[in-house]
Amino acid sequence: MRPRLALVPGEPAGVGPELCVRLAQRPANRFDLTAFGDAATLRRAAQALNLPLRLLPAEALAQKPGDLPLHEIALPGAPPAFGQPDPAHARAIIDSLELAAHACIDGAYQGLVTGPTHKASLNAGGIPYIGTTELLADISRHEVVMMLARPGLRVALVTTHLPLREVADALTPAALKRTLRITHQSMRDDFGITVPRIAVLGLNPHAGEDGHMGREEIEVMRPVMEALRAEGMNLIGPLPADTAFLPDKLLGFDAVVAMYHDQGLPVLKSHGIDQAVNITLGLPFPRVAVDHGTALDIAGQGIADASSLFAAADLCAELAHHRMNKEPA
Repeated sequence: MRPRLALVPGEPAGVGPELCVRLAQRPANRFDLTAFGDAATLRRAAQALNLPLRLLPAEALAQKPGDLPLHEIALPGAPPAFGQPDPAHARAIIDSLELAAHACIDGAYQGLVTGPTHKASLNAGGIPYIGTTELLADISRHEVVMMLARPGLRVALVTTHLPLREVADALTPAALKRTLRITHQSMRDDFGITVPRIAVLGLNPHAGEDGHMGREEIEVMRPVMEALRAEGMNLIGPLPADTAFLPDKLLGFDAVVAMYHDQGLPVLKSHGIDQAVNITLGLPFPRVAVDHGTALDIAGQGIADASSLFAAADLCAELAHHRMNKEPA
């Protein structure tokens, strides 16, 4: 049985709709798609790309490239001009995400793929929006972890969008334990890795160098890691971050847990973001997003690279397949 994925284009003035149209051109041999969004926006994107698009009822299945089942959440008024987000559309954009998430929770879909949103426009439209990861955590009432991944490298984060001076205070035993447990469980459930090998980066240079460059590794990290190792987790570290990403070392890890955003993600993105994706670990369904923004400056020009959305859909289908075929505990 192929997984059925809910697809949310994101900001209608950005490149998300046209990337979804490109995704609809691929043969449906690994998964089935249903978009949640505005029909007029998708048709306009197809016209800009000069690609076929036949919107079908949400419960239908695509029969040929260019078919896309749609659960319509109409925008108020016409689609915005390319590159010009309209705060009046904020509610409809959030409704698309919320309805798709609830449909996944209810079991109608086995995974969620999301395009890029424009935070400033959503907030200007009266939505107190931090990010889709946080929105999905609230909807599902699950604790989550943000992971960025590309072929050969998966990086999960203990802290995400914090000023650097706040990171050390946010690195609590509870936060580290939660991140490691969710990452470990996701490696098993979603990626099918029975005994995942998880590298844990130290917070300080040289992983604190036995306390001479900071004591977080000694006082916070090691006690947590020892306790979780006693539960059966295979945790390596704390490791100096400047050498942990060497190619020969990465071969020994299934995932890397970084303490803060810019400790792990620049390395991942330096290898190119065309195949990079954003995964939300800990949800009751797989969610994978593109690892790029709305690209308002090139929207409607037909030059946006769809590789990240293709990678997101392929990985979401893979994760859904693992969950669908997991034997009950």
